[in-house]
Amino acid sequence: MEDWLLWFLLAIGLFVGEMFTAGFWLACLAVGAAVAGFVGLIPGLGFVTQGIAFAAASIVSMAGLRPRLMHYFQLGPGSELRTGVDALLGKTGIVTERIGPGLPGRVKVEGEDWRGASSDATVIEPGTQVTIIQVDGTTLMVEKEL
Repeated sequence: MEDWLLWFLLAIGLFVGEMFTAGFWLACLAVGAAVAGFVGLIPGLGFVTQGIAFAAASIVSMAGLRPRLMHYFQLGPGSELRTGVDALLGKTGIVTERIGPGLPGRVKVEGEDWRGASSDATVIEPGTQVTIIQVDGTTLMVEKEL
């Protein structure tokens, strides 16, 4: 089997592996393997040259590509990827049904209708913009935006 084909198969495998991991480390190695595959297409360049191209491209992509991807997907130090109802924290919604002390109402957030309750037991009228500060089961705990 040709060297370049092995590098491209490795690149594909690493890209697939990246889908199941976090941090974009395998993606950087996949870029290096793809570059080595292209170098392998040049006649007369041996496996050592391809290996050097793999190492150099991997290091360059870890230094240049990975930080940009981490910033784009906001996965830097101290941040975490929030999913599900946790992703609603900090979002803005609109009250669609009056919220009173001890009386939950309704809040629309990103097109979805949720049960809403006031975090400080104040009355919030329909049409008021609110911020989600907590999720308690299927109820959003909200407060008026300032």
